Amino acid sequence: MSDFLAAMAASSRLRAQETRTSVGEASLRSRTGAARPVVPLSLSADGFDLIAETKLASPRDGILIQASDARSEVLDLALRLAGSGCAALSVLTEPDAFGGGLDHLEAVSGSVTVPVMRKDFLVDPIQVLEARAAGASGVLLIARIVEVPLLVDMVDLALHLGMFVLVEIFAPDDLDAAAAVFDRDVLVGVNARDLATLEVDPRRHGDLARLLPSHLPAVAESGITTPDAAAAARVAGYRLVLVGTTLSTSVDPPGTARGLIAAGRAAKVRGSVP
Repeated sequence: MSDFLAAMAASSRLRAQETRTSVGEASLRSRTGAARPVVPLSLSADGFDLIAETKLASPRDGILIQASDARSEVLDLALRLAGSGCAALSVLTEPDAFGGGLDHLEAVSGSVTVPVMRKDFLVDPIQVLEARAAGASGVLLIARIVEVPLLVDMVDLALHLGMFVLVEIFAPDDLDAAAAVFDRDVLVGVNARDLATLEVDPRRHGDLARLLPSHLPAVAESGITTPDAAAAARVAGYRLVLVGTTLSTSVDPPGTARGLIAAGRAAKVRGSVP
């Protein structure tokens, strides 16, 4: 595990422990029953979809959106992107490197009609409950940062709560762990970012695409900056792309999102008949 990923996981464990101490599992389970109902992830018949991410900052690029009120900025961007035709919204809740927060997730999930996914470095089932209690309809889980039995438990809990799950990998070595949940109804994401340098290598999408299970929808993450990149992901066999920085820094986030979606849907999957 890279130093960056290890640091994020360690910070997440501290936050999870704080949640156990200050809120408690029983309270969160109770709150899930009163939360906004899950919005199912519905993929289009066009064969290509976008998960649009609201991102205020990144460890590589620094501040992406200057915000005196971070929650309001995230909500405003989410409301604009929700009308772009995206299949779901991704809301960052990691506070230190990405400027996120659970209050952002709660605000967005209560204000849009599309499903909302919690994106963070989740390491404890209580954080899945926390996401559902805040109104999330999905969670991202990184295969590399938890032991396989814990990954299975977190996936099963999320599915039990009716949520969708995006299981993220970075390299072929991660497939051994992720394969433990490939018999579940999950999405499989490939992050093209090198976690040591934080640079993006879009070739990872193509290199790993052929190794992914064909029965599960694949998601290309990081490096989707142009319509051509979205089309290339579709050609490689990806069913969805997750895009954050490109949308957050765009002068027209909804227009940029629509352009990515259109390009992906116009492309042909490798091996398909024209």
